[in-house]
Amino acid sequence: MKEEKVVRKIAQVTVIFWIMKICATTLGETAGDLLSQTLGVGYVISTLIFFGIFLVTLFAQLKANRYLPVLFWSVMATTSIAGTTLSDLIDRTFGLGYAIGSSILIAILLVIFTYWYISEKSLNINNIHNRKVEMLYWTAILFSNTLGTAFGDFLSDSSGLGYKGGAILIGSLLAVIILSYFFTKVSRVFLFWIAFVLTRPFGATFGDLLTKPHEKGGLDLGTMGSSAVLASILIIFIIYSTIKNSRTEGQLQSY
Repeated sequence: MKEEKVVRKIAQVTVIFWIMKICATTLGETAGDLLSQTLGVGYVISTLIFFGIFLVTLFAQLKANRYLPVLFWSVMATTSIAGTTLSDLIDRTFGLGYAIGSSILIAILLVIFTYWYISEKSLNINNIHNRKVEMLYWTAILFSNTLGTAFGDFLSDSSGLGYKGGAILIGSLLAVIILSYFFTKVSRVFLFWIAFVLTRPFGATFGDLLTKPHEKGGLDLGTMGSSAVLASILIIFIIYSTIKNSRTEGQLQSY
């Protein structure tokens, strides 16, 4: 029986992937704060707006029949932005605080991963072969980004580490994961998901470092300026990825 071909619809995990991931998650922090705080829209309305945009981009991604960098990274960016405002809604508007909010989100994420593993026997993103698994993938990403915002804010504001200390701590943990990848036999799937979750609080703390005033330990670039710079960098990488992906597809079709 002929083996069914699995169509790749998500980005391959490379160094470029992680650079774009961190850029997208940092943009999520600055853009979310831009609308909800700087422009005074508020967390409830901002969450509804960005969650609506996320659903539109997700629908387009699900309807696509192959990997399209602009669609994939649009969903990734909107999950980051929606995750920022949703986290702030839980922690600040609902008054649960960063610690409780983070605990709730960790529990939700563990439930998602448990269901995913029980139903598919794997959390490997290379095994995304149907709509159900693709939905689980994006749901996990949405809640990991929301968790990352809450955890990053906890480190920056409540733990006493400050913005720089929080970024250094998360950066150090990511360095340990990188070393584990190259020098240990720890499951690559496990390391991927831990790194994926941790890059969100790194983006959150790094975003705070860029936007907050000097007296609060930040670089005082503002939400608007930081968002514009990060969006420009992300767009450049998306264009690069689109060109590279088109060349790869052309080479495969020529065989």
